[in-house]
Formats: sequence, C-alpha cells, structure tokens
Amino acid sequence: MSRRSGGFSLIELMVTLAILALLASMAVPFAQLVQQRHKETELREALRQIRTALDAYKQSVKDGRVASPADGSGYPPDLDVLWQGVSDKTKPDAGRLYFLRRLPRDPFYPDTAAPPAETWGLRSYESPPDAPAPGRDVFDVYSLSPATGLNGVPYREW
Repeated sequence: MSRRSGGFSLIELMVTLAILALLASMAVPFAQLVQQRHKETELREALRQIRTALDAYKQSVKDGRVASPADGSGYPPDLDVLWQGVSDKTKPDAGRLYFLRRLPRDPFYPDTAAPPAETWGLRSYESPPDAPAPGRDVFDVYSLSPATGLNGVPYREW
C-alpha cells in the first residue's frame, strides 16, 4: 500500500480558483451598484440642501431681511451667496445671514478640483422648466451629469 502525500492536487486547486473567480465576478457589479447608490444619495441630499437654502433666501427677501433689486425675482444672484452670507437689513450691526455652512458639490461631476458652484447647472427664474438656462438669479439647480439613475430618470431631471 502506498501512501498519498498530504498536499492538494492540481485539480483541487483549479476548482478552488474557479469558485473564487466566480464569486469575485459576482461581487464587482454589486460593489459598483453600492457605489452608484451612495452617489445618488449624496446627489439627492445636496439638491435638497441647495433648494431649501434657495427657498430660505427667497423668504428672507420677502420678509425684508435681504436687499433685492425692485425688478428682481427675490432669488440669489449666484450660489456662492448662500454660504458666503448677505447683510441682514433688519439688524445692520448684527452681521450676516447664512443659508448654508458650505455649498455641496455634485457627486457625479468629473472634476473634483472644480469649485462646488461650478459643478451645478443653474436655472434662472425666467427660464422655462423644460429648457433650464442661467440668468440674473438662481431659481433652481440640477446635475450636469448625462447619466441615468437607477430609477431610470436622468440625473439632470432630479
């Protein structure tokens, strides 16, 4: 009787490697899906923060706390005003009104070195909803990404 050595055969090693390759090939798409979902959550939160700040700015103009031109819409002239602050007309010695601590950036924007305000598409009050265009004020923001979300809606339409 001959005794077999205690190692693995070549076939056993090949089967093990094939199983590991199959598991890895299933894990990579799942990791990409998780990453896309995370970015979509960031985008949803950033849009909510900016749109809430735009509405708060508009309300402050309506309440007489922020100066606005007579022919203006009451929305800010640019996104940077939201985090840089504006003078409070009702309390000139009190300082500034801030609507955001920092301006969030679009997580789908490819250039990470670009300033956050440049990562968003801007829609002015005068532009139609189906053809957003920048103008004298910022009424709304949208993602500049040409991609489509997991829900089938393009990010530009969120």
